[in-house]
Amino acid sequence: MFVSRTNELSALNRMYAKDSFQMAVVYGRRRVGKTTLISEFVKDKPAIFFAAQEANEHLNLQLFSAEVYAFFGLPKSTGDFRNWHDAFSFIAEKAKEQRFILVIDEFPYLATKNKSVKSILQNIIDHEMKDTSLFLILCGSQISFMEKEVLGAKSPLFGRRTSQFRIEGFDYLDAAQMLPGVSDEDKIRYYACVGGTPHYLGQVDPALSFEENIIELYFEPQSYLFSEPAMLLQQELREPAMYNSIISAIATGASRLNDISTKIGEETSTAGKYIKTLVDLRILRREVPFGENPARSRKTLYQIADNCYRFWYKYVFFYSAGVETGTGRIIAESMVFPELSVFIGKPAFEDICRQYVIRKNNEKSLPILATNYGTWWGTDNRVKQTADIDIVADNKPQGRVLLCECKWRNGSTDAGEVKKLLDKSYLLPGYSEYFFMFFSKAPYTDAALDLAQKNKKLRLVTLDMLFE
Repeated sequence: MFVSRTNELSALNRMYAKDSFQMAVVYGRRRVGKTTLISEFVKDKPAIFFAAQEANEHLNLQLFSAEVYAFFGLPKSTGDFRNWHDAFSFIAEKAKEQRFILVIDEFPYLATKNKSVKSILQNIIDHEMKDTSLFLILCGSQISFMEKEVLGAKSPLFGRRTSQFRIEGFDYLDAAQMLPGVSDEDKIRYYACVGGTPHYLGQVDPALSFEENIIELYFEPQSYLFSEPAMLLQQELREPAMYNSIISAIATGASRLNDISTKIGEETSTAGKYIKTLVDLRILRREVPFGENPARSRKTLYQIADNCYRFWYKYVFFYSAGVETGTGRIIAESMVFPELSVFIGKPAFEDICRQYVIRKNNEKSLPILATNYGTWWGTDNRVKQTADIDIVADNKPQGRVLLCECKWRNGSTDAGEVKKLLDKSYLLPGYSEYFFMFFSKAPYTDAALDLAQKNKKLRLVTLDMLFE
């Protein structure tokens, strides 16, 4: 099933429309849909699609030769390319005669087996390909390799790309397209527990309940996601034990650097180095209170950015021994499902609501045109207590700000809860106009609806509105 990725497809097609050499670098974590995107792009175009294997150079040259010869209608008896210089030079010569796309999927497999491949390709681009209309796509799942060894300033290929695409998981609305027939509430629950990775969402069985799907995905020894996050971490990073410790510490409540380092028994400088790598991979995200300078703020918090990782390290990582002995269903039913509403409420539901705000802003259907987003926390000096605002979006030059509250819980949301949000405007002074948006899983009481009717700067968002 191919859904979403309209922006990426449009950008690739605009590049293809140019009558000149193009080189796109497409990368992102495994399973996020890179190959599916490229396949959708090339399906109606002349293209050589070569998927490099984690094998030696001889086999990859053999496989590449077969794909190239098949595309040009050459007999297999032509013989394999002797080396990558000959292979790329042949492509360049053919590109002078006709327009086509060359896709090299999992490019890191080639470049790690032969360190000179990047330099060879750079030389061919500069001297033979640049004056052709070849469309070259290099794709890879090893994020650190693609950013340093392909896009990085020290790479021989630096400056040759004409565009790059870092492919991320779906947001909640695109993820919902992969869950047809599922209730709005369960769409949010799946997104909070499985995340936005298309391949993982594709494992959901529509014939089963949400609970049964979660058990089948995570809590049986043969489950698809039982060991998936740990395996992916091993493929990307050299010291998975340290990274496992950090992510699990955050999943179980530690969010400040000092708390994380204390929980894992390491110096803050050591923990900080590993945390930075996880932030670069976008497994973690770094947050400071809205309005503060990220480079100077001492209130930094770390959250797990990927919901699959967050769920896995919160529950599966600690109970893996029990799952392996066959008690996964008992663990899920007694230890996971009873507290799942709290798990979903923060930060997953808040993230979903923020995605909604961003989408509406891009559609120009918010009361303000926001240029910054975030969350705010700090001290309420009036009552000398800590306070927070779930979502803040502003346009500083226009002096306008939007404050949002997100509630994922059963029971109606009454006017008193909504008024608490309206009363928070003084926590962020300096704006000339304040707007408010309240998100609730539960229905609103008549009093809350009446309050919104009277206050034109207040908007109440219901669950079904998130999926309109």
